[in-house]
Amino acid sequence: MTRVDIAELVGIRSRHPEAVAEAAGRRRRRPGLIGESGRLMIVAADHPGRGALAVGDSRLAMANRLDLLERLCLALSRPGVDGVLATADILDDLLLLGALDDKIVVGSMNRGGLAGASFELDDRFTGHRAQDLARLGFDAGKLLLRIDYQDPGSLDTLHSTARAVDEMAERRLPVFVEPFICHRIDGRLRNDLRAEAVTRSIAIASGLAGTSAYTWLKVPVTENPDDMAAVMETSTLPAVILGGEIGDDQHGAYEKWRSALQLPTVQGLVVGRSLLYPPGGDVAGAVDTAVGLL
Repeated sequence: MTRVDIAELVGIRSRHPEAVAEAAGRRRRRPGLIGESGRLMIVAADHPGRGALAVGDSRLAMANRLDLLERLCLALSRPGVDGVLATADILDDLLLLGALDDKIVVGSMNRGGLAGASFELDDRFTGHRAQDLARLGFDAGKLLLRIDYQDPGSLDTLHSTARAVDEMAERRLPVFVEPFICHRIDGRLRNDLRAEAVTRSIAIASGLAGTSAYTWLKVPVTENPDDMAAVMETSTLPAVILGGEIGDDQHGAYEKWRSALQLPTVQGLVVGRSLLYPPGGDVAGAVDTAVGLL
């Protein structure tokens, strides 16, 4: 693991908070989202901002910020990794660590729908705003769009999402929209990964806002991976595959991703916990295998 000095980070934050903006101003940016490979590989770490700290059977795995930052720095150092998706606190740390040069930086925008909360689907935009991403010189934003036809909170999220897409497009900043049709089962929110539900979610997300010119889709592999080809015919928007939590079947997940990556609209992968906390703990090996799929 790359070593991170928490005391040094805290010292900078407490004595020189302006250092975050200064580090953002110094960061070397690369031109465009898609690099030399023609594909995109992003490591996601925005889960803690929703209070979603569990990995597998460990309920607080992502709560140790030192451990998470070291895992992220290692993942970002691997060949073929294009960048990171995270909330402001984590991206600020990575800026101070100098880990974001020549990387794509994606800010997470709506984090108000806390995991397990009664208001989970009234998903307020409590993270990065479009103006924040532009001010910091970041490369893109990401938002989560969960839709439950039985929950009025979904309408507020739909409206807020459309306006956020407009604000990003005004600044010519790409935005990754991650849509799901959801249902509450025994009081818990569940994403519907059946082909019809994923198809409908893609259609809804693609039609939001006054332009789709800067909109990307971030989509899961369907319950039956063989359905992905038909599902991805729903839109011409560029898409990345969402890794999600995969449990112990790492090989099976890789094969699902490999198949989806052959589809014409799919441009890459955005994967988080399954690479940062893989079975066996080999972060570098998990990341390198995922990069190899591209």
